[in-house]
Amino acid sequence: MNPLLLLIVSAGLAAQNQTRAPQPEPVIRISVTLVQVDAVVTDSRGRQVTDLKAEDFEVRQDGNPQKITNFSYVPVSGFRIASAPAAPGRGPATPLRPEQVRRTMALVVDDIGISYESSLTIRQTLKQYVETQMQPGDLAAIVRTGAGMGALQSFTSDRRQLLAAIERVRWNPQGRVGVESFAPAGRNRGMGPGAFRIEAMRNENLTVDSLASLEYIVGGLRALPGRKSMVVFSENIRILRRDGMQRILESLRKLTDAANRSSVVIYAVDPRGLPVLAATAADALTSGRSANALQRGRTFGYRASQDGLDFLAEETGGLFLSDTNDLSGAMARVLEDQQGYYLLGYTPGEETFNRKFHSIQVRLKRPGLDVRSRNGFYGVADPETAAGPATPRDRMFSALLSPFAAGGVRLRMTALFGNLEKEGSFVESLLHINAQDLKFEPEPDGWYKAGVDVLLATFGDNGQVLDRSSRSQTVRLRDDKYRNALAEGIYYSIRQPVRKPGGYQLRAAVRDSASEKVGSASQFIEVPDVSKGQLALSGILVRGGEPGVAGESEAAAPVVGRSNPALREFLPGQELTYTFHLLNARSEAASRRVRLNTRVQVFQEGARVFESTTEESETGGQTDLKRLVLGGRLKFTAAMKTGAYVLEIAVTDRLDPAKPRTATQWIDFEVSQ
Repeated sequence: MNPLLLLIVSAGLAAQNQTRAPQPEPVIRISVTLVQVDAVVTDSRGRQVTDLKAEDFEVRQDGNPQKITNFSYVPVSGFRIASAPAAPGRGPATPLRPEQVRRTMALVVDDIGISYESSLTIRQTLKQYVETQMQPGDLAAIVRTGAGMGALQSFTSDRRQLLAAIERVRWNPQGRVGVESFAPAGRNRGMGPGAFRIEAMRNENLTVDSLASLEYIVGGLRALPGRKSMVVFSENIRILRRDGMQRILESLRKLTDAANRSSVVIYAVDPRGLPVLAATAADALTSGRSANALQRGRTFGYRASQDGLDFLAEETGGLFLSDTNDLSGAMARVLEDQQGYYLLGYTPGEETFNRKFHSIQVRLKRPGLDVRSRNGFYGVADPETAAGPATPRDRMFSALLSPFAAGGVRLRMTALFGNLEKEGSFVESLLHINAQDLKFEPEPDGWYKAGVDVLLATFGDNGQVLDRSSRSQTVRLRDDKYRNALAEGIYYSIRQPVRKPGGYQLRAAVRDSASEKVGSASQFIEVPDVSKGQLALSGILVRGGEPGVAGESEAAAPVVGRSNPALREFLPGQELTYTFHLLNARSEAASRRVRLNTRVQVFQEGARVFESTTEESETGGQTDLKRLVLGGRLKFTAAMKTGAYVLEIAVTDRLDPAKPRTATQWIDFEVSQ
């Protein structure tokens, strides 16, 4: 191997202070001993009121007053809205633990129920949330109702994954709304009653489909911690129609009951802004229809189309936001509404659990304040204890789907993008299993044996499973190899071809056969479109010792202690070696020279602590200029502080000064004693 770049630097890196994670919030439940409802109180200016006591509230079930036996105010987070875009995430985001989650939000785009015009505004609003409004402790998902059922595994704190999902938000031409929300009058002239009935039935079916998707997403939220919210961007959900009214209303009832039982508050957003409802030049008015009549009919239809969204927010204690051209401001109001809430509990009577709907009214005795809460529930008690997955395979799959890593078996996963001429694009998944969490059985002649089940899955941008594989392995080690495995862990790699560019989430779960303990890990990875000449970097292979590149024999070479490419744990004073491929670099036709600017940076918790830039023009004798091998070394001092770091490498191709191209890649590592 002839590396193009050899960089040796020395850096003493400073550790950063860490804040204490908040404790998990109480969950809202409906049981035979307690009905618990949450409520948000605001003043006349919409600001939250947090100093109320139990005697300031009155709770009624089906009109009958209830004695409040449990009362508390739960602060969710002290968040702020940034005035400028946040710095882009450096490397893989550190996965949140359940106790670190402050807000859990499903941002749902009902793409079978929005217009083309609305889709553009929604995409911009979601990007602004991720870039400027998302806070530490936010667990979020971007979900589309028309793109499959994968809600639970889509939740992440990784901004890169969310931005990749936002790019997939598009108008669905097969949906129930056209290019524009309000078609000019006369456009459907010539349609007979039969055609109108067919269109109405189609819209009814699509509305029920949207509500079923929302109910599925609520089910995914149920297992997540704390008070959850679902922000729904949709339009044209009607319930005040004779045909289909009962069916849509039943779907709305099922959805709101599921949301109330899962502690989910629904914020409904109509993205149409301030529409023009008066007659315009585009309207073709008939002789028997005046402009005033058209405006009255259009206004009635517009208000009726908002009834379903208003119902969802009203029944779950959320907000219905409409008639505004500032969708980002509407999103800010949603976030402000989640600063905290009151929990009010009472003991239900025996007549409560009759499988019928029971209304709940929360009222305030203090004047001048507004209160919002859930409006009711069905009289079916939640099970006191939820039964876990029945079989070992079910437990593995449950761990695979969860947005939180299972820690029964400590597992590290590193997914590296690579591309080779014959194989094309692929992802190399490097797994590190802590052998101390496996139960080894002694055998004759000094051998030790353990059984390990491995389950791997690749998820698309909306959480759908694209690929899944499993294997069972028997690990047999003897004497020094057994002791080394206990000290350094077990390390191996799995390669998966990638047919299409895009964002993917790779997940792995392992299970110790003897103890049945399960561990899981996941990573988001972006695969560039190499076939179209896009400048790109492969994944960065980091290790202690000699260089290596994902996709070549070095990926399977003997590892160097805990500084192997899957674990990447280094000691102060140890040397870190990194290598990668630069794909699709341009070179001079005759001399085959390149003009590359390589910038190496090291970050800790988003703060840059080291930077170095080099210029290169020689290829080091390499013949495949489409896949140049680059590499370098970082030599840290013995005074280097412990902590988590990110190595960022950006390579700029300056062969054409008028059109420079830049590709960036990240990898994280840790320094420990």
